Amino acid sequence: MIVERLALPEVLKITPKVFGDDRGFFFESFNERAFREATGVTVSFVQDNHSRSARGVLRGVHYQLPPHAQGKLVRVVHGEVFDVAVDLRRSSPTFGRWAGAVLSAENKAQLWVPPGFGHGFVTLSTTAEFLYKTTDYYAPQYERVLRWDDPTVAIDWHFAESPTLAARDRDAPHLQQAEVFD
Repeated sequence: MIVERLALPEVLKITPKVFGDDRGFFFESFNERAFREATGVTVSFVQDNHSRSARGVLRGVHYQLPPHAQGKLVRVVHGEVFDVAVDLRRSSPTFGRWAGAVLSAENKAQLWVPPGFGHGFVTLSTTAEFLYKTTDYYAPQYERVLRWDDPTVAIDWHFAESPTLAARDRDAPHLQQAEVFD
């Protein structure tokens, strides 16, 4: 596997080694020991999630506060998305900054989004199916949303049209008003 540190050093783009021939392909989408050795991150995943979105759907920027903060290992199994992580730790020198990468069924890349970061994506293809592992269970009472178009964060979503948003994403607070990590 190839591990690339993005603009936020804790956010990692992981490209697996893919074995392919005229029959198809095979790769390990997750191997705890290989992940730990390649990234230096020890994780325990407790939940897998699967979503499907149409072109232009923007989901995020979502996160959960302690004691149920989640790390996420995300990937696309059909289609293509632009995936984003935002540092929401006030004590961090990169607080309020973002990093992103294109994830697709074709490139098979994954993004590691550690606890303390918000996460979001926009679908670039006609449809996309998105899989992610989490380090803590979904806890709606601790879930928060950061406004996707906050000008202080200034995410370049790589999408020229107006996105399709859920009400909670459209009406989310800006970074200055958001409840974030210490």
